[in-house]
Amino acid sequence: MTKNNRDLPGALLAWYNRHARRLPWRAPPGAKPDPYRVWLSEIMLQQTTVVTVGPYFERFVARWPSVQALAASPLEEILTEWAGLGYYARARNLHRAAQMVTDKFDGRFPDDEAGLKSLPGIGDYTAAAIAAIAFDRPAAVLDGNIERVTSRLYAITEPLPGVKPVLRRLVAEITPRQRPGDFAQAMMDLGAMVCQPARPRCLLCPLVRFCEGSAQGIAAELPRKAAKKARPTRHGIAFWITDEQGRVLLRKRPEKGLLGSMTEIPSTDWREDKPSQNAAANAAPLALDWSPLQGRVRHVFTHFSLELEIWSADVEGSAAPEGTFWCRLDDLGNQALPSLMRKIVKHVLTAK
Repeated sequence: MTKNNRDLPGALLAWYNRHARRLPWRAPPGAKPDPYRVWLSEIMLQQTTVVTVGPYFERFVARWPSVQALAASPLEEILTEWAGLGYYARARNLHRAAQMVTDKFDGRFPDDEAGLKSLPGIGDYTAAAIAAIAFDRPAAVLDGNIERVTSRLYAITEPLPGVKPVLRRLVAEITPRQRPGDFAQAMMDLGAMVCQPARPRCLLCPLVRFCEGSAQGIAAELPRKAAKKARPTRHGIAFWITDEQGRVLLRKRPEKGLLGSMTEIPSTDWREDKPSQNAAANAAPLALDWSPLQGRVRHVFTHFSLELEIWSADVEGSAAPEGTFWCRLDDLGNQALPSLMRKIVKHVLTAK
């Protein structure tokens, strides 16, 4: 750290003392945080915005106020509460990690990065964030906001993600040994409130005198990112089946893989080519007189986009095929339906 940059942590922490965001999982500046709340929030915040996470976090801690309570809960209840938050492997790992903390660590979270990374669902970033915020370890925390702030501070023009190791080294150099958790959160808040993506508010920034990107007039251009590959589109057909009582047929997805252990409306496989009518009929859980609904349901996953047609049919009798079950329409909200399936429900109820 240069002599000039030695003043950077103090300037940022002084700003944070006055302007820290009030978040439901965050302790006030200088206060001791609850590791359970820090861990839960960091898992929820992986690839999800603060605004989206807030209500989910509040519901989780009201229902499961401790890691022991979360560990004792059935996975299905956690998945139902998680529904709509996305990236459902996080919920399964959350449950496994809670059980591991309870059984292996006597209900106490490991307090360093190495120990934290032994828990399911915790990688380099999350381990560093929890170690710094929950246990005040001087870990180099590097989320999207901190990447942007650091890229601008040092005028780093090499593109992400390849330049991440350089950014991590620079963050490690400026992270203080006193209040490293507050420093990490201050960097996050600075990126969220001042050093914003398209229009950095440099006149309000407490670090502007340290910022090479601002001095060179290129702050708004940073960080640069490598071109993304085109996202392919997959296709499928979902089967909306109702019985004489108006119940809809559902099934549980396999534990491993995309949307693992979540509840779904049965469908064909999702492939690059649109399924033929014969192939779709053979994939349906029942042989019925199908009526295609107008329109399609579209959803974007991390690595591909999905377009689903919806076929609808009524069935006589109430015997559910093996691996499926009937659910009343007014009970769908209590099922672990991911966002895609909720879109299908909405589409069907609007189209009918």
